[in-house]
Amino acid sequence: MRRPRQGYGRGRGRSGGLLGGRFKIVIVALIGLAVYWVSNQQEVPFSGRNQLITVSIDEASQLGEQSYVQILQGEPGGVLCETTRCGPVEAEIVEKVRTIGRDLQRAAVQLENELLADGYRFEPVSEKFNWQYNVVPSEQPNAFCLPGGYVAVYTQIMDVAGDNDGVFEPDDDLRDLDKLAVIMGHEIGHALAHHGAERMSQQKIAQLGQMAVGLGLGDMGVAQQRAVMGAFGFAASGGLNKFSRDHETEADKIGLDLLVRACYDPREAPELWERMGALSGGQAPPEWMSTHPASETRADNFRRWMPDAIAEYEANCSGRF
Repeated sequence: MRRPRQGYGRGRGRSGGLLGGRFKIVIVALIGLAVYWVSNQQEVPFSGRNQLITVSIDEASQLGEQSYVQILQGEPGGVLCETTRCGPVEAEIVEKVRTIGRDLQRAAVQLENELLADGYRFEPVSEKFNWQYNVVPSEQPNAFCLPGGYVAVYTQIMDVAGDNDGVFEPDDDLRDLDKLAVIMGHEIGHALAHHGAERMSQQKIAQLGQMAVGLGLGDMGVAQQRAVMGAFGFAASGGLNKFSRDHETEADKIGLDLLVRACYDPREAPELWERMGALSGGQAPPEWMSTHPASETRADNFRRWMPDAIAEYEANCSGRF
């Protein structure tokens, strides 16, 4: 019987050793990521959900301010009454947005204080944020609130919250402010629940996980490497989308809680989100592939929350009607 060539036997052993060693490194890295994930969890007091936070509130607020300045500077139409003319009509638009903002800001302080009184342990932020409210003249229906309390409302979304005829006309679209308050309350809810910091933390974990998986692919062919990394990317994207949908639902509920404390009618919320859902023109992806809950899911949530919201609104705001 012929003996196997020594070179062949040694090479096979080295390959197995390298692969086994690399596999152990991957396992250790993934275990480390799991421990890192668990040790950086904190409770969202508004919902009871646990979230991953590896970015401090101050750091997230600084990044929010930087992004806010960059976004507004990049807007072709400028910022109403900041970089554009400010006649009486423009001044009234900005003041109405800032009035809603201040009302919701006070409601946020009240809500956080109520949660602290109920025994929740968290760092309140509504009195620490550097709240800013600006209006962007644009045909894009958009609004956002970045970490730190940096709010921007685009004029076209005021039409969606107004008579919804496709054209922003201040006299028609700012006659009733309840639906606009729904939008702003939702966006502020994202900031109060630190969704921006959570997304940054999740993306950091996903990147580290990708690096860990990449360690185990050195002996694979290019096609196999692409297949594995593609599968990992698909799974990571699906996980991040699920968290994003959770964020939207959480912000919906926080926004509703802010509305009733600021005395804006919560009954306007379901119709407003139906209008927002219609903006996709029926082209939205299936819910499991989307960053937002389906319109039907959102409507079901509001139907479930609405009795309590109406009761609190009527109890706190009876002087308004």
